[in-house]
Amino acid sequence: MTTLVTGSRGRVGRALIDLLHARDHAVLAASRAPGDLALPDGVPSIRLVLDEPETFPAALDGVTSVFLYAEAAHTAAFARAAADAGVRHIVLLSSSSVHYPDAATHPVARPHREAEQALAAGPVTATFLRPGVFATNALGWSRSIKETGTVDLPYPGAYTDPIHEQDLAEAAFTVLTDPAHQGRAYTLSGPEALSFLDQAEQISRVTGVPVTVNTVSPEAWKEAAGPYLPGHFADALLAFWKSSDGRPGPLAGGVEELTGRPARTFATWAEDHAADFRP
Repeated sequence: MTTLVTGSRGRVGRALIDLLHARDHAVLAASRAPGDLALPDGVPSIRLVLDEPETFPAALDGVTSVFLYAEAAHTAAFARAAADAGVRHIVLLSSSSVHYPDAATHPVARPHREAEQALAAGPVTATFLRPGVFATNALGWSRSIKETGTVDLPYPGAYTDPIHEQDLAEAAFTVLTDPAHQGRAYTLSGPEALSFLDQAEQISRVTGVPVTVNTVSPEAWKEAAGPYLPGHFADALLAFWKSSDGRPGPLAGGVEELTGRPARTFATWAEDHAADFRP
């Protein structure tokens, strides 16, 4: 029984590969550029591009389960190819944004919602993992902290529920290997709601690097983010941060439900990534 892991260059996918391999589960790493992957000894890789359906059959050959990143445009085709290959279970890394009232049109929620709908209507049992905000989003501050010791934010008091990538990998491992958890949807978050100011302070404390948070206008932040973030995504983020400015949201218990232990704190994540923020 082999698990195909898509997004193998990502932090969640790679952590899941390590877990499966360490616990003697056969795993196949998929990537657009498999030759660039640094994998544990004995883990094979294959080319798979989620927006190129012609790559699906070869990647799915001999596979029994899949960890899938959301690619709404071709999820239905992927599900059909998976069924043809004999795949029994697909675990989708979705998003808690599918709970938004405007999920059908929201630029972040819509592709995850459509991927879920395509899998739910498909021929293979599907499980949905719906995390909130990834703790790794804070790595977007690393260059600025390294170079200037500052972070420019439009809403420093905005709250998120940052989740450690290792918790997501362990949750995915559970649903991939335990049939009792399959065919359901799980919403996951970190164990605490933290403002961006809180997160910057914890990074500073853990790394020993002084961090100053500068408040900038939404327009200035969007302009600075322009080279690497499409405008409609930037607008969606700004709207979310504005709505959560000074207002912690509810937390979800999916990590503890699936792993049997509390989710890792942001401080633990900062300790695990301290080198990313030190000059």
